[in-house]
This record gives sequence, C-alpha cells and structure tokens, in this order.
Amino acid sequence: MSKEIFSPATLPPPVGYSHVAKVNKGTLIYLAGQVSSDASGKLVGEGNFEAQAEQVFKNIKLGLEAAGAGMADIVKMNVYIVAEVDQAEVPKLRAIRDRYVNTAKPPASTLLFVTRLARPGWLIEIEAVAAID
Repeated sequence: MSKEIFSPATLPPPVGYSHVAKVNKGTLIYLAGQVSSDASGKLVGEGNFEAQAEQVFKNIKLGLEAAGAGMADIVKMNVYIVAEVDQAEVPKLRAIRDRYVNTAKPPASTLLFVTRLARPGWLIEIEAVAAID
C-alpha cells in the first residue's frame, strides 16, 4: 500500500491540515463519528469543549487500534462542532489533535459548525478514515 498526503501549490496554503490524501491499494477503515462518551456511554466533560475534544481523540485512537490501525494511519477527518462553542476554542482543538496525528503530514480535514449533534451535551464529533496495508 502507498499513501500520499500533500497540498498542491495550486491550492491555498492549508493551516493544520492537508488538501489531498491519496491511497493506492491497502485497506480503508471508516470510523463512525466519535463523541465524548466513555466506554459506559457516560458523557465526559459536560460543558467543557477541551475535555470533550480530548475524549473524542481517545475514542478515535481506541477505535482505530481495535481495527489494527493507529492515529498516523488517518487520511481524512471530518470535525463537527456545535455552534454554541465559540470559534476562539478551535485552537484548543488543534493543540489536542496535534498530540494525536502526524503533524508533518496531517490528514485531509473538514471542520464544520453545526446547529446540534445527536444528543444534548455533546459539543464535538469527529469521524475518520484510515488506510493500512
């Protein structure tokens, strides 16, 4: 398998993500949107965006490990943040994400602010796609 993560010079310079993730052969792992609930289903970090983001990345890591992958194998992430979270909080998300992903070749990513998530109290949800041999 080969994967290339890059940002062509013909697109605007990205900040903290890559524009393109190209996978040739291998296995793709699609991870459903992860939220800030622990293994028992209990909400972690009620009202605390930073604590919730940390739990979401822990859950992503656990899900990928269960599938035989790691955080460095992520090629695409979609991040959904509820609109009540101030945009000034986004740098906290980046700091947490940067402890988990390959910052030299970060995954292609999309960040959206949404009206709400499936359950009250959830402030962030992240889905990911990983590629492995």
